[in-house]
Amino acid sequence: MQENTVNYRQAQFLTSVASLRDLPADGGREVAFAGRSNAGKSSAINALTGRRDLARTSRTPGRTRLLNFFSLDDGRRLVDLPGYGYAKVPRTMSREWGILVGAYLESRESLAGVVVLMDIRHPLTALDQTLIEWCLAADVPVLAVLTKADKLARGRRAAALSEVCGHLSGHGDLTGAIAFSATKPIGRQELSNQLDRWLVRDWSPAPPHAKENAPANPGKG
Repeated sequence: MQENTVNYRQAQFLTSVASLRDLPADGGREVAFAGRSNAGKSSAINALTGRRDLARTSRTPGRTRLLNFFSLDDGRRLVDLPGYGYAKVPRTMSREWGILVGAYLESRESLAGVVVLMDIRHPLTALDQTLIEWCLAADVPVLAVLTKADKLARGRRAAALSEVCGHLSGHGDLTGAIAFSATKPIGRQELSNQLDRWLVRDWSPAPPHAKENAPANPGKG
């Protein structure tokens, strides 16, 4: 591993928790992954780490209600947050999600950034926007990852990315967006580069912005 990069292929399952009192010690740095239950969140984590079954994908979206932690090295972690917004999930479960995840985002000192995953064909739902607002209110940087980018032609993919970037542009360096595919080589390097900034470097948040998956300003890194 180079000094300013993380070997994501060494990720290992650490623990699953259902309440804040069971969270791992709040030290080091971690990046959380969040998104609608059908946005391809687990597939993105598996693609990033090269581990097909690290984050379990469920045939029933919305079933997982746990925060799943994966250790990297030297106090660094990835966190798979419960999916949200699936129509068949009971309202009580939705309320539980909001209480648990909202408290986590607001209180977790080691949280260096949140990856918000959205299906590139249906980005910026009301719940996506609420999650982004939660993060920004807590001064947590956000990278919007538009999944399933291989489903769109390049022109439509660029238009969707431009729309999301425009929505986020008022928040300066706290936000950015990339197009991503878990099955094609689209956006993986940009995603790992941003995670490196959050997890390793003395970070000044600088996610990719504007051009489709253009290299980010390295900031302080």
